[in-house]
Amino acid sequence: MIERIAKLLNIHAQAVSRVIELFESGATIPFIARYRKEASGGLNEVDLMAIKDEWEKQQEIEKRQAFILEKIEEQGKLTDELAKKIKNCFELHLLEDLYLPYKKKRKTRADKAREFGLAPLSELLLAQKDFDLDAIVEPLLSEEVLDEEDALEGARDIIAERINQDETARATVRQHYQKRARFKAEVVAGKEEEAQKYKNYFELDRPLKQLQAHQILAVLRAEKEGLLKVQLAPNEDYVLNDLCGQFIRRSCPDRWAEQLDMAIEDAYKRLMKPSISNEFVKQAKAQADLASIQIFADNLRQLLLASPLGNKRMMAIDPGYASGCKLVCLSATGELLEDTVIYPTPPRNRKFQATDTVLDLIEKHRIEAIAIGNGTAGRETEQFIRELPFEGIAPTIFLVNESGASIYSASEIARQEFPDKDITVRGAVSIGRRLMDPLAELVKIDPKSIGVGQYQHDVDQKQLQNKLGAVVESCVNAVGVDLNTASEYLLTYVSGLGPALARNIVDYRRSKGAFKSRQELRSVKRLGEKAFEQAAGFLRIRKGIHPLDNTGVHPEAYPIVEQMAKDLNASIADLIADKSLRKKIQLKDYVKGEIGLPSLHDIMKELEKPGRDPRPPRQVFQFADVHQIEDLKEGMKLPGIVTNITAFGAFVDLGIKENGLLHKSQMSHERVDDPARFVKLGQELEVTIVGLELGRKRIQLSIIE
Repeated sequence: MIERIAKLLNIHAQAVSRVIELFESGATIPFIARYRKEASGGLNEVDLMAIKDEWEKQQEIEKRQAFILEKIEEQGKLTDELAKKIKNCFELHLLEDLYLPYKKKRKTRADKAREFGLAPLSELLLAQKDFDLDAIVEPLLSEEVLDEEDALEGARDIIAERINQDETARATVRQHYQKRARFKAEVVAGKEEEAQKYKNYFELDRPLKQLQAHQILAVLRAEKEGLLKVQLAPNEDYVLNDLCGQFIRRSCPDRWAEQLDMAIEDAYKRLMKPSISNEFVKQAKAQADLASIQIFADNLRQLLLASPLGNKRMMAIDPGYASGCKLVCLSATGELLEDTVIYPTPPRNRKFQATDTVLDLIEKHRIEAIAIGNGTAGRETEQFIRELPFEGIAPTIFLVNESGASIYSASEIARQEFPDKDITVRGAVSIGRRLMDPLAELVKIDPKSIGVGQYQHDVDQKQLQNKLGAVVESCVNAVGVDLNTASEYLLTYVSGLGPALARNIVDYRRSKGAFKSRQELRSVKRLGEKAFEQAAGFLRIRKGIHPLDNTGVHPEAYPIVEQMAKDLNASIADLIADKSLRKKIQLKDYVKGEIGLPSLHDIMKELEKPGRDPRPPRQVFQFADVHQIEDLKEGMKLPGIVTNITAFGAFVDLGIKENGLLHKSQMSHERVDDPARFVKLGQELEVTIVGLELGRKRIQLSIIE
């Protein structure tokens, strides 16, 4: 198995073997990538995930091999040659081909023909030599086989089934599908109006290999909704021609060649085409799922690693019209201090009262920043806030993407945090905290609700959940977590923890107070040595007993750093503070056990910037003075923020209700295959409006000069 995985992924077999050993011991991907570089050969998280996925896939294949061998053995039909074939087959669809003749199934037309004694006739036809049909058929006549045509039909059924179960024949058909299958779709009669959003696919007829993931998912969704009829098949004449060439010899008498020709056509149309078409549709869907899930995962990673504003005293506003704007004040650590409602927008327009309330609260809580949700009434509320007569240094104002805030506010997590507050207050708190630290707040929301995916409801939900969970885990551990302030939900994603241990850590904090050292983690209920090993390096303690507790240096490496300091007659604090001391260290002198030069270089980076946050700081951004789509004109240049990236382009927030589409053809003079190479989620752009459809609320954008 190791060699197969190594060959498939083009990764050295020794590295694959060591990584799988680490997985088997309970190690996580973030832990291996960060603290076991020597064992893995420095593989990154993408490579480690690929090894894990392929390892699990190969285990499933081996289970299926064992099952098939057992079932055929039970039938007494397992030969040495067949067993060898099964053991050496590592593709599931080919394994199923080998199992097909032995698979228990409902009684087929061929089974009935055999019961009627027609198997010898089928063998004579396959022998392709002349024989006396009347002499063969006469003894076979019965109530079920009335005449010669009945006999030939039954024989053809037996031949068709044999061809369907023939490995070579199925490989021939698959080759045609692989190279020449065309994906066809047409609108269901009478559904033209209902299917308008799929209009581009009403007369689809393209090679399968030319279709992009989002097109396949769109067509299959339309088929599921009963709006399109879909077919996938290669040229039928070419397939039948190859199958006939495979089974009919030139010396075959014409009358028997005609019978075999009919059997081959029946085998393909009735038996092979439906199953292999279904197989290739599933395969295309699976590949489209992977592509779409990857886009979602890439977008989610960028969103989670978005720039944090940091610990600032915050006012957060969830805008609205008739129901008013929900306003909360938060401490620098995100605790709710006060909440109220103001009505600066229509229909109430109580701007004077709202002005007094906002200015009083800013002074009372010494507010440093104001977060405003970018949903309904967001721009009007932003304009109201920007026009306030601030005294002294005005708070910095930000529009915050509020996707998913309503999901959080109605969740069990929010009810536990704020049992006495309604959902509007919880939503405003989430908006403010999201500005402070997007990662810490967004982990509380189901990633599928954040709105950065493509066809996320159509893809394999288990795969999507696993992939997005891995992304969240990766981001949390890449940034690191403050052990004394992190929420239970953030701690859940720390390597080696999970929900139960995260809850136990929070309970320990409540009963014992703040952690003073990483070693104190060992006192947490049910947190054993393996969990400590996996988690400790990703947990930070500010102003802890040990200076390395606020770094990414793993406790297992503390003795090495302590030895470095001792050899220089200095303390660890001196090493962290003095660059000239660190320059004197010869890393090769400290290579020991599992800690080699790659890990030592990581240690030096941590000593250089202890407790550093890898995310860039949040920058101030302001939209242009446009508030609705009617304010736009073709040729207008506007600032915007990328809110979603898909396979065909990116959506850009222009500060109005509708997002504009930046199609990949408008990103560069070069051909753009992957929009994510040209734009990033949250990126600030200057875009030009190149198309407007006011009726359909569509805006086409360009960044090409």
